[in-house]
Amino acid sequence: MAISTKKIRQFRLGVAFILPNLVGFLAFTAVPLVISMYMAFTNWNLDMHNMFRNEPVSFIGLRNFTELLRDPDFFRFLGNTLFFMAGMPFGIAGSLFAALMLDQNLKWRSNKTAVSILGCIAVVFSISIMMLLNLGTGALAIMICTIAGLTLFGGGLTGQSWYRTMFYIPHFTSGVATFILWKKLYAPETGPVNQIIRPVLELVTPFVAGISPGIASVLAVVLYLAVNAIFIYAVWRITLNWRDSEMGTVSLVAGIGICTVMLLVSSSWCGIAWAPASAVFMTLAALAATIVCVVRGREFPAAADRGLGDAIIINAALLIVGFILAGLANVLHFLPQQAVETGLRPPEWLTDYYWAKPSIMLMGLWGAIGSNTMLLYLAGLSGIPQDLYEAADIDGAGFWRKFWHITWPQLSNITFFVLIMGVIGGLQGGFEMARAMTNGGPAGATTTLSYYIYTEGFAAGRLGYASAVSWTLFAMVFSITLINWKFGNRYTNN
Repeated sequence: MAISTKKIRQFRLGVAFILPNLVGFLAFTAVPLVISMYMAFTNWNLDMHNMFRNEPVSFIGLRNFTELLRDPDFFRFLGNTLFFMAGMPFGIAGSLFAALMLDQNLKWRSNKTAVSILGCIAVVFSISIMMLLNLGTGALAIMICTIAGLTLFGGGLTGQSWYRTMFYIPHFTSGVATFILWKKLYAPETGPVNQIIRPVLELVTPFVAGISPGIASVLAVVLYLAVNAIFIYAVWRITLNWRDSEMGTVSLVAGIGICTVMLLVSSSWCGIAWAPASAVFMTLAALAATIVCVVRGREFPAAADRGLGDAIIINAALLIVGFILAGLANVLHFLPQQAVETGLRPPEWLTDYYWAKPSIMLMGLWGAIGSNTMLLYLAGLSGIPQDLYEAADIDGAGFWRKFWHITWPQLSNITFFVLIMGVIGGLQGGFEMARAMTNGGPAGATTTLSYYIYTEGFAAGRLGYASAVSWTLFAMVFSITLINWKFGNRYTNN
């Protein structure tokens, strides 16, 4: 059948409209992808293949990928990337908490209440600024405190819209500008962060120095016992969910495995001599309890992977909390001695090997709380039917029960989307902050896979090897996304 002239003209007009975008996609996305795929299987190196040394590019098969698997730097920088991603649950939780707070009705019920609250805010921040002045704090730290006070004061006058705007304003700032700002904030000698911390540490140094080694050891033991309590709670919760058919056998094994890793690693960090032995005993006890639970069976069957997303997400968050408690327990062993010998000093943040990664994670948490994730949760909260909350109020449900049984399930679609995008962004991210703040240092502590690809490809000139790392990273992102989509999509609401 002949095609009319009008349809041909419409087709040409449509092609003309999409041609700029199509040319850009081919020039800057599709063609570079094909070239990088080719380079991954060659020995393309700028030191050998350039205008001064006309050596041919050779096809070497999988040699770049085998070298990658033998390269200890690759796994070290992969560990850095995963370490930075450990802050993602806190960012999601912080964004949800901010959304819950900003979703509240902040209108004053009476002018008297408004005047009282605004007066308290003004008094508290006036006293805070005077204390900072007496402690010799710098002008920038006082300015930050003043801005915080004005933010609360303005929120008291205008209500909900003011706080939503102030929370989201930092998201408009470009990434590089934010990184440079935080680099200045973290400056060991002149940064406002240490200017605020240093006087406080000087005040508490005599108190910490007076803590006897015995008391410090007791406090460390208490923190390690808290890690054990988290482990016991997690195992109890997992086995209970398996018995009630809310979790499958695969989810049971995955959850117990994550908790066991948390306990064993924490026992090696906390600095307590008997901790590793107790961790082994607790692990064996948990294994025995799990076997007994499985042998006794359950009344209703469940799919093997049912509840897998819940097992991984919640227990991964508990794993991070356990690591933090174990780290604090380790700090308590040498903190009193340090206070006696040299006094308590603020960290050197980005220039210290052990503080560089936590510093960047704190910056990321600050940026995540007021980001698009908060807006997505705000939109999701506005879409929850109020009839559900009214029915819960009639049944006498409290805030936590309403959140756990109504709010959280209704937001599962948003959480699923945020989790997938967070994992993809976490594996691919880290280049800008490493380049602008630390250059991957100190000693590679902040080098992620994306920055490693840059240094290998453009600093060392090993384009073939850098392409192999890029496609390995793509395979990891693709695989994890498929797993999230396969299992996580089952637990979202339709």
